[in-house]
Amino acid sequence: MSRTSNRADGDIVQDFLSVADLLEEPQLAKLYAYLVREEEATVRDVMDDLDLAQGTAYSYVNRLVDAGVVDVTDDEQPRRYAAREIDLTVTTAAGDREYTITPALIDAVGRRETDADIDTYIDRHGIAGLATALTYAVARERGEVTHRLMAEDLDISPLAAELILQALRPVVHEHYEISEDVRHDTEEGVNV
Repeated sequence: MSRTSNRADGDIVQDFLSVADLLEEPQLAKLYAYLVREEEATVRDVMDDLDLAQGTAYSYVNRLVDAGVVDVTDDEQPRRYAAREIDLTVTTAAGDREYTITPALIDAVGRRETDADIDTYIDRHGIAGLATALTYAVARERGEVTHRLMAEDLDISPLAAELILQALRPVVHEHYEISEDVRHDTEEGVNV
């Protein structure tokens, strides 16, 4: 769902509205992230793995299909569903900031209900702040920045920076390739 010049403006707006729904509702974000990880699943899989009631699972899957972020991959029963790739860049009205909405960001939002540190960070800094923190989390896992540098850059406490970086670590490792050598060195406190 990349924003490209050959797409009609209406398609771009629809993409944005669909993604906005995911960012507003952590349960939908969690389901979308699950389908990204699994690549394909049935509603029964969703019910079992996400511990959702049948009606809720069907309702959420249908909402994601209607929003255009999930496709039916097999029409035979049981139907199978797969997430569409989302890569949408939003620019602020002033044009001074750009945010890219990716499956990793949606996954982080989906963890809001089960991770108090992510929930608190979103409450204080919004989704845009979480997107920025995710960028720092990727850089941290690659050994490029520290929590102190993030804290200084974003004018937050080093503790707040460390908490969100730790909370986002599983998201980073699920969605980005991180070299084992860099990961080992950063875990031991060595910045490469």
